[in-house]
Amino acid sequence: MAKKRNALGMNVSNLDLGGGISAIINMDDAKTSGSLSMNEIEISKIEANANNPRTEFDEEKLSELADSIRAHGIIVPITLRKISEDKYQIISGERRFRASKLVGLTSIPAYIRNVDDEKDVEEMALIENIQRTDLNAIEIALSFRNLSEKYNQTQEELSKKVGKKRETISNYLRLLKLPANIQVALKNKTLDMGHARALLAINDPVKQIEVFDLIVKEKLSVREVEEIARKMKDGAIAEQKKTRKNNDAVNEEYDVLRKELSSYFKKQVQLKVNGKGKGAITIPFSNTEELEDIMAILDKLKQ
Repeated sequence: MAKKRNALGMNVSNLDLGGGISAIINMDDAKTSGSLSMNEIEISKIEANANNPRTEFDEEKLSELADSIRAHGIIVPITLRKISEDKYQIISGERRFRASKLVGLTSIPAYIRNVDDEKDVEEMALIENIQRTDLNAIEIALSFRNLSEKYNQTQEELSKKVGKKRETISNYLRLLKLPANIQVALKNKTLDMGHARALLAINDPVKQIEVFDLIVKEKLSVREVEEIARKMKDGAIAEQKKTRKNNDAVNEEYDVLRKELSSYFKKQVQLKVNGKGKGAITIPFSNTEELEDIMAILDKLKQ
């Protein structure tokens, strides 16, 4: 049976209590909305959420959190929703839940939210974790993509729900296009968002990896990576201009040849050439007499 606890007589919005423990709950809003209550819930009745945006749990930090809970108890309750008579699912606070199990607690304080929609649960979990900066960049990006694809939400709609600019959401989603080893570095937080955004300015994945290796080896700053990306871009533009100029010169030569052949055969000769220099010359004719004329001209060329 869930025991009712007295609500904290204070606002704890964004309260940072050390050891990575914080809460994103405004108790005044909770009292007036009637959508949230606080209880002591048996750990055996709590289950994790398979759609939790957090996918990695650092064992060392989890152990440190367990030591803190052992010494001071659960300062900030976790947030749950009731899914059956004797079962609750975690919306946020899985780290505190796991650490409490390590300590050997049989029950923990929890806010119970009245929410049935799976999408709302996922959004609440994502928002709470983003606001606490608990998630790594790839976890956030994957959560945005999951919400977008699973519930057919636009970036604009996500922006309003999670309180982030649309451009910010777009930048997170772009991270998922980076090579796998760079994404792993973002997950492990050995590469920060600033460096990742600079790498996104490089279109070639092979060059992205080359620059990433330089970042690790030379400990490049974000500004240095941005400068490398800019030079690569400028070089690519210069190369494109050079290629276009060469192509224009070649095309002009082909056009002169096409006109000469058209004049020689007195037909609108077509000349097509691809980038590798392969192509075809087409001489049109309307009847057998015109074909015989073309063959006669070709015979003269053989003599």
